[in-house]
Amino acid sequence: MKSEKEKSFMQLYEPVHANFEKFCKARVYGEMDFQDLMHDTLLIAYKKFDKVIDPKAFLSFLFGISIRVLSNASKKNKPLLHNDEAMALKISQPNDQTDKKTDVTLLYEALSKLPESQRESIILYEIVGFSVREIAELHNAGESAVKQRLARGRQQLITLLTETKEEIHLKKSVV
Repeated sequence: MKSEKEKSFMQLYEPVHANFEKFCKARVYGEMDFQDLMHDTLLIAYKKFDKVIDPKAFLSFLFGISIRVLSNASKKNKPLLHNDEAMALKISQPNDQTDKKTDVTLLYEALSKLPESQRESIILYEIVGFSVREIAELHNAGESAVKQRLARGRQQLITLLTETKEEIHLKKSVV
């Protein structure tokens, strides 16, 4: 039988699960397995669940924990995952077409090359759907700073993805 804490935790978690999973998949590319990040984050969140004051802030609570988990993992120099087909399959949905899987993999690879603040802002805004105000609150930054991170991150993504596309075309023309 579930305890009251478990029931309360699951009532808050179930509606945000999809957005939390999207965030983890996009944020961890090349650093660790997204399922490991989700698991570690949820364990910590459950232990600290009594500190959640506003249920509306639960998703932000999870994001904050996952960002710290990733930061701690990189400080401990955990081995990086290799960019291989298995990683691409974990990132995309199982029913997606091959082209979409490739596009998602290229996008996540490009995202992983951005500075952390830009990467997180873009993931939260474009993939998870947070507003600029919500991201500013989560990062303890001004809204103008978040807008600047988004603009610079988008510009870098365009550059990275354009370069990648050109490299792919060059490889195809050589073959």
